[in-house]
Amino acid sequence: MHVALNILADVGGSFWLPPRSSSYAEDNDWLFWFIMAVSIIFFLLILVLVVVFVWKYRYRPGVPMQDAPKHNTALELTWTFVPTVLVIIIFVYGFKGYLRMTVAPPNAYEIIVYGKMWKWTFQYPNGHQDDELHLPKGVPVSFILSSDDVIHSFAIPAFRMKKDVVPGRYNRMWAQADETGEFDIFCDQYCGDQHSEMRTQVVDGKRIGGVTVQSKAEFDEWLKRVSTEVWPTPWQHGKSLYAKKGCNACHAIDGSPTAPKTGPPWVNLFGYPVNFNDGSSVIADEDYIRSMIVNPNNRIVAGYAPIMPSFQGQLQDKTHDVDDLIAFIKTLSDKYHPTGPTSAPTTAPTSGPATAPAAPPPTARAVPGNAVPAAPHAG
Repeated sequence: MHVALNILADVGGSFWLPPRSSSYAEDNDWLFWFIMAVSIIFFLLILVLVVVFVWKYRYRPGVPMQDAPKHNTALELTWTFVPTVLVIIIFVYGFKGYLRMTVAPPNAYEIIVYGKMWKWTFQYPNGHQDDELHLPKGVPVSFILSSDDVIHSFAIPAFRMKKDVVPGRYNRMWAQADETGEFDIFCDQYCGDQHSEMRTQVVDGKRIGGVTVQSKAEFDEWLKRVSTEVWPTPWQHGKSLYAKKGCNACHAIDGSPTAPKTGPPWVNLFGYPVNFNDGSSVIADEDYIRSMIVNPNNRIVAGYAPIMPSFQGQLQDKTHDVDDLIAFIKTLSDKYHPTGPTSAPTTAPTSGPATAPAAPPPTARAVPGNAVPAAPHAG
């Protein structure tokens, strides 16, 4: 018990729960306490009834044994109706909370989370990678989760958020931090002999590996200060791969069909339905685009032949080539609306074909500006 209390105190909470620090934490906690109350009430009710019945119907010499009751319609309706109502309440509130936690606002700021034995790495829209997660207060942030090796689980208890981080695919979650301060990160999935190190730690008096929530101005200043290296943003690197890897030979990015028409265009691919030769369809998200890059002939897009080679091994996971190519494809879609905490929302094209964003000159690729940059849109 002493160890458990120390762990709970370490995340800044009470015996039951850490403090609420995200926009949906209150709904999450309400359902938790509702289920807890229902469980306690029924536990006490059943316990009391067991004691009463054991005493009332105990064996007593000279008292004749009576037949047990065979049927009680009112009682049976009660223990059927009451649990049904409670289960419906739990389902409705749970499903609403699940949708709220799962579906990020369309203009959410986007951060890529890489899990690797045994550390977390966070990539911001301007290309900066950091072992520390910094978030602006009051801004919805979408997390794209990816693992470089085994299954991890990204958890921030104060935000009431947790999701598995799986190699070879992307998981998504989002949160809006409503309180400034420092909060802990954990890996909630055993991932090797140093699994316990994959969390917030204090080394030589310095706090490492946690979440720092700041005001928008402080966040912008922090990102400007740490973004000192000159590097391309993820979508810029992805655009260079589009040419280097020969994707431009088959896939158009200017809104017109490719000539010859050997591959589907990338304009407005992300976020839109894709139809396959077998009659099925899917919404093109990060997982779909990744599967089409590493295993393109698993499902054939309607109207196209299965001639695309796999790029598995040609695009390096260590340099996140696939992730950056996906980032570039996303900028070509009017379904993609990321914004920075202090930047105006990106305007998506409302008509006409989308075009690829123009790459900045090599001398202007660093993005350490005063405000957090947003990935540009085609248009």
